[in-house]
Amino acid sequence: MPAEPIELPVDEAVRAVRANSRRRQILTAAAKVMQRKGFHQMSMQALADEANVSVGSLYNYFGNKEEILLATITDILDAFQDQLEPAMVAAGEDPVERLAAGIRRFIEIVDENLDAVALTYRESRTLDPDGREMLKRLEIATSAPLRTVLTEGIDAGLLHPVDVDLMVFDLVLLAHGWSLKHWHFGRIYSLDEYIRLQTRYVLNTVVPQQKRNLYRHLMEAF
Repeated sequence: MPAEPIELPVDEAVRAVRANSRRRQILTAAAKVMQRKGFHQMSMQALADEANVSVGSLYNYFGNKEEILLATITDILDAFQDQLEPAMVAAGEDPVERLAAGIRRFIEIVDENLDAVALTYRESRTLDPDGREMLKRLEIATSAPLRTVLTEGIDAGLLHPVDVDLMVFDLVLLAHGWSLKHWHFGRIYSLDEYIRLQTRYVLNTVVPQQKRNLYRHLMEAF
């Protein structure tokens, strides 16, 4: 029989929620400060001021700046890993429908974490070799649902036999582009417009001409 879930006493549960909330507050602040100043120029005092906590409180959660950087980057990758697949599953059995749902949710998560996503590109090389290796593993795990749905769509004859690994990489860059070039695209398109245009672009690339009428509702930009 499966083990019964462990229930914490109310006071312990409240403390756990508060600790998690405070940790996320620090990471959100860290992404903003590092985006403005860069990792090496960020002081613990500047981070404490942004997070509205004491410097001492920072050390209750993280041992040093490097730990904060790694946690900030892994936090966004965890969000992709936790939220992408459920959104795709909710779209149903059709691989193309699930692919479109995956594109949408991926870009939405980027929009919710604009500073953190940009930070992964600018500062990830600052991490030590173990940290960089961990990020590589997380990135592979994060994109697994996209890889799976592309393979299923190809096997079902609903998608062109594209290079799956290359296509997944393109989809990730497409989503990240909303953060990396938000200074430009954010002035031209709403989030929904950007998602619709990029979804149409991807589906026009991977869905065979004779199948496109089935997915016209997904391929209309506006």
